[in-house]
Amino acid sequence: MAELTHKILIVEDDMIISLVVENMIKKLGHELIGKAASGEDAIELAKEYKPDIILMDIRLKGEMDGIEAINQIKQHIDTNVIYLTGNSDKTNYDRAKATKCIDLISKPFTIGELTRSLELVPE
Repeated sequence: MAELTHKILIVEDDMIISLVVENMIKKLGHELIGKAASGEDAIELAKEYKPDIILMDIRLKGEMDGIEAINQIKQHIDTNVIYLTGNSDKTNYDRAKATKCIDLISKPFTIGELTRSLELVPE
């Protein structure tokens, strides 16, 4: 059985972390369809490219955070979300869970943790 390849959008405002995540995704054989550093850019890219999965940081540049961006994206497309976060406090965790995310990974994370989260995505 061939591995399922997902179209993935990375939303991360830290360029170094963004590159690390991009390398992990490519190493796992997935297709990177774009990267955004703000919620506003993420919404535009998601509407245009309709990713299968969005890897979303909660804290972003700009006015909105990642959870708010996902709420807006889900008004336009049906997509899977995995949050990547440096602050997994209860408030953000509850807000993230309310968006019906697949998983929430705390930074720093390994390629193994990312793989496990990606395996939770329904086909």
